[in-house]
Amino acid sequence: MTQVQEVSSKGLMREFTVKVPQDIIDKNWTAKLEEIAKTMKMPGFRPGKVPMTVVKQRYGGSARAEIIDQTISDETEKALNERNLRPAMQPKIELVTFAEDKDLEFKLAVEVLPEVVPGDFGKIALERLVSDVDDKVIIDAINRAAKAMREPEAITESRAAKMGDVAVIDFDGSVDGKSRPGMKGENHNLELGTKSFIDNFEEQIVGMKVGDKKTIKVKFPDQYHAADLAGKQAEFAVEVKELRAHKPVEMNDELAKELGFESFDKLKERVREDIGGDYQRISRAIIKRQLMDKLADMHKFEIPASMLDAEFDAIWKQVEASKAKGDLSEDDKKKSDDDLRKEYKSIAERRIRLGLLLAEVAQKQKIGVEPAEMRNALMAEARRFPGQEKAVIDYYTQTQGAMDRIRAPLLEEKVIDHILSQTKVTEKKIDADDLIKMPAEMD
Repeated sequence: MTQVQEVSSKGLMREFTVKVPQDIIDKNWTAKLEEIAKTMKMPGFRPGKVPMTVVKQRYGGSARAEIIDQTISDETEKALNERNLRPAMQPKIELVTFAEDKDLEFKLAVEVLPEVVPGDFGKIALERLVSDVDDKVIIDAINRAAKAMREPEAITESRAAKMGDVAVIDFDGSVDGKSRPGMKGENHNLELGTKSFIDNFEEQIVGMKVGDKKTIKVKFPDQYHAADLAGKQAEFAVEVKELRAHKPVEMNDELAKELGFESFDKLKERVREDIGGDYQRISRAIIKRQLMDKLADMHKFEIPASMLDAEFDAIWKQVEASKAKGDLSEDDKKKSDDDLRKEYKSIAERRIRLGLLLAEVAQKQKIGVEPAEMRNALMAEARRFPGQEKAVIDYYTQTQGAMDRIRAPLLEEKVIDHILSQTKVTEKKIDADDLIKMPAEMD
């Protein structure tokens, strides 16, 4: 009979010694060799009639190794199940004795998941921010959509550029007197007022006429995506080649039909739904962040060091990659490696703790992801890559673990919904512009 002895229990770490009698190994080994012998083919012998001594000579070593591996796996699983231990990561095995004439003995070290006791979600008070969809926002959205479909027309009168015009320009930029890649263009269509160029570039075009040349001075943002340009002063030599303007957009049924709707009312209804959906997604993200903060504060339990190390290592690799590319945020650039490690270790710890909590709630409440939900999510993912849908589906269905990347966020959202249903949620109306800014401010 297999003997299992616990030799150490510190925090979440458990260590055992496991001894499997030699006769059990020999019995399983013999059974494996007999199984091999049934189908073994060898010159001079009929199939299945090869002598056991020959079978053992040829396959004895590999068969015994296979039996030992299987026995270790089975006995490890049995030892954990009998003690209701859930491993946080793959258990570590160290062979002590595995000679042919001795009992099999190995050491088993495993870090287990902690006991997670969900708190009383009914004590959590949250505020859901909501915003109405203003008619002006709807009209502005329709106006942008109409403009995107129609080419602006050349302005024939001789006048200065103003906001709303499309200026066709040549530009050639430099920083510290040196040209940089991506800072030069010809016959570029720039709609003034769209803030598609940095700083107050577009405002300085206002007042220029066709044929005018001007040196425009701007400053790159401090957190510009190209680190070598971030916060730098730049000069652009600009020439206005042409001025164009969009015809005023008439809000009527004819415009609606041009955009694919039977009437202007139907168009407005659809735009209102789309914008309202955007507001709801932002509101959802905000209240989810509130909830996660509350849950993190409510639940303090030991987390497995192995899981924390793995999560932190993954985060830190991203930090180092960003550092190598010069893409670190301005705040992170000011911090030492020690400070960054401490900060990101805390982030990793929060992620692990919340992940374990949500997993426990899912298990206790029997919350799962239905096959239909998985199919819908997979199809939605495939639609993100037009023309490559089959390749995307094949990847997720044929790659081990890939479907988990679709299942995990679906399950998380369902658990969040369950927890939110238990909390005290009040609604607060705020201005849509303020709502839209909030996710960036939270970061």
